Amino acid sequence: MLLLAFALQTAAQQKQFSYAQTFRGEPTNITKPLPSVVRWIDDDNFILSERRGTELVYTKVNAKTGKTETIPAPENQPSQPTVNARSLGLQDAVNFTLSPDGKWAAYTKKDNNLYAIEIATKKEIQLTNDGSSTILNGYASWVYFEEILGRASRYRAFWWSGDSKTIAFMRFDETGVPIFPIYVADGQHGYLEQTAYPKPGDKNPEVRIGITSVENPSIVWADFNQKDDQYFGTPIWTPDNKLWISWMNRDQNILRVYDIALNTGAKKLVYEETQKTWIDLDENARFYFLEGNNGFIVKSDKDGWENLYLYDNQGNFKNQITTGNNWGTSIVKVDVKKGEIYYRARKENSARFDFYRATLDGKSSKRLTFGEYSHDAISLSPNAKYFITTYSNLSTPNTMALVDVKKGTVVREIANIKGTEFEHYAIPESKLVRVKSSDGKYDLPVVITYPVNFDPNKRYPVLISIYGGPNAGTVYDRWRNPGGINQWWAQEGIIQVAFDNRSSGHFGKIGLNEIHRQLGLWEIRDYMDCGKWLRSQPWVDTNKVAITGGSFGGYMTAMALTYGADVFTHGIANASVTDWRLYDTHYTERFMDTPQDNPEGYKNTSVMEYAHKLKGVLRIVHGTTDDNVHMQNSIQLIGKLQELNKTFQFMLYPNERHGIGANDPRKALHNRLEAYRFYYEQLLGKPLPEEFTREQAGPPQQRRGF
Repeated sequence: MLLLAFALQTAAQQKQFSYAQTFRGEPTNITKPLPSVVRWIDDDNFILSERRGTELVYTKVNAKTGKTETIPAPENQPSQPTVNARSLGLQDAVNFTLSPDGKWAAYTKKDNNLYAIEIATKKEIQLTNDGSSTILNGYASWVYFEEILGRASRYRAFWWSGDSKTIAFMRFDETGVPIFPIYVADGQHGYLEQTAYPKPGDKNPEVRIGITSVENPSIVWADFNQKDDQYFGTPIWTPDNKLWISWMNRDQNILRVYDIALNTGAKKLVYEETQKTWIDLDENARFYFLEGNNGFIVKSDKDGWENLYLYDNQGNFKNQITTGNNWGTSIVKVDVKKGEIYYRARKENSARFDFYRATLDGKSSKRLTFGEYSHDAISLSPNAKYFITTYSNLSTPNTMALVDVKKGTVVREIANIKGTEFEHYAIPESKLVRVKSSDGKYDLPVVITYPVNFDPNKRYPVLISIYGGPNAGTVYDRWRNPGGINQWWAQEGIIQVAFDNRSSGHFGKIGLNEIHRQLGLWEIRDYMDCGKWLRSQPWVDTNKVAITGGSFGGYMTAMALTYGADVFTHGIANASVTDWRLYDTHYTERFMDTPQDNPEGYKNTSVMEYAHKLKGVLRIVHGTTDDNVHMQNSIQLIGKLQELNKTFQFMLYPNERHGIGANDPRKALHNRLEAYRFYYEQLLGKPLPEEFTREQAGPPQQRRGF
């Protein structure tokens, strides 16, 4: 602590960020961008790109000698003619998607049918015919869009094979799925949005997997009973154009992957996994197919950590490749001939990534990266002679270095992000500490960012930013660029903190399994343990321990101000779940099972059960048309607080979705300013500075960096 005090005393003599530098993007020259690795030419030469002013400069670098040579921009693949729905006169096409060979495109229309068009002739083919308001062909039902296919799918539920011959698609029957009405208050009378949104214990959409082609538009249905209570993952087209379908029971603790015969729909089991709690349906990251049709690798957390397993083409298990406490595991390269695999994972330290080499037979593994750093970007040469790593930790700015794989040594530093003014500004210091959980099982990671000019003899308000959802940790030992609102609060004298709980991924699936059937309870208890540790520090103002988050983080915030009311004094809960019975089936039941199977679990994890404990200052924020976490959650909590005669604050945003201001920057700005006002008044005991209110009144182009 003496060293910290000395370092921050020195910072008092340095420059601080101005308002314009913090919020308007005026330059500080503290940092500069790292070059980008364009590609390796061979094992001894690679190409970097770097922006110098307005020019993008390309440099060829010899790995062995370090000699550099400026070169013209590398040649790219010949550009394809721009083809889109509008260019083909398809004004009503949704999710227009070209086939891999560019000769066809598939899409859906508002009639919820699947279509294809031949690009050269503009000949359109209708591939399904039974689309309706409740039958969706190739367009995802809401729960599949949000929880299985992902938001990046934009509701697309059809997939071209690699050879452009076949299309797999999902057909959703929403008949019987409860409709959730969302009121839109526009105009004189307003209107209702109707969404088929299944909540825990409700009927899910019935799903079929269809297989069709432009050459033969008839449909082959995969051999599953659509009436079964089940889930299907994103279809996988293997490198040899086989169709694999992941099937999961509603309890989400059995995963089976089938090879589907394209001409009959018959299924053959190629992989099966069972766990006592749940399995994540993340098959796109789960399978890695080996070159030369030599089998596949599965990533699984069935042993409590994310390890890799080798299978042959028929789905027969061969051996486990990696062992130990790996998490966040991702494959970088597999060399079948050498029998080697290169991968990244968090293992040596749960807050840092490292790079490893292992043998495919599982007999050996070696860490290739160095030091007490998180290695967050790896570029491996074609034959694994060298790799380029970008590494950092909380006190070391991002640095790019070249490493000799065989020797295990750094050949040279390529670049770092330190700018000309790096040493001249007061950058707040961040530190990672571990706090023992109250049950003694876990050392919970906490990152503390101290105020500029920190004085350990003073007491400071605390602002804790959290999310807290399963396997969604936020605490990493990596560099955080100075600037922005975090820099501002550090200059204003607020201690900023991030916590991670036992289900964050730091403790693998072992820690995650503990939240089964009680989502939220261990998480808030862990946060309370971290909060109690903070409150025990002599430099913390125990009357001003604030916490904030959105979505699951909003739920955690609401729990913190009720269940954890003796620890946390202030909070802003954004778009919060307040009762797990109000969220969707697939996400909630994965962790909680159904309300019918686990009534006590749902009761014990509801914020409403602890609303009577509220004694701090809680602000509830929600968008009225949030179609993900319905405002129903906040309304029910508000009703309970009113029944209990509790004082609280509430801010609603008309017609805003789950991300407030995503479509209206004025509301995004208003939301941020009101949060800042809250922290100034409640934590710093002073009004929001005039600069902020002037910013709110300024023209949109002046608010760009705010």
